[in-house]
Amino acid sequence: MPSAHRRYAEWTPDRFRRWAASNGAETEGLITAILASRPHPEQGFRTCLGILRLYCEIPRDRAEAVSARAVEIGGLTCETITALIATHKSNRHSTEPAAVMEHANLRGPGYFH
Repeated sequence: MPSAHRRYAEWTPDRFRRWAASNGAETEGLITAILASRPHPEQGFRTCLGILRLYCEIPRDRAEAVSARAVEIGGLTCETITALIATHKSNRHSTEPAAVMEHANLRGPGYFH
């Protein structure tokens, strides 16, 4: 094997999972999903590298949120992850209901009786 190719022989699915686990559980789940979605795990190595490289530039909690959303919608490509990073809002999936503001134009329950 040429010397330029020897470093790729060291890449394994477990190594990518360990790299992702150092970022968080959601990221590890995303990388596992990417590797499982391909007929051969080696076909997902470059995608995994690209995603892990993107995650180096953003905070860890945001990367975890993007990973969770990507797995939820089935977006297992670098393009999808890049779009999610650009548009993802951290409070998007808040469990608290939005508060209704008091405003003069709101009718209230007395209007309908």
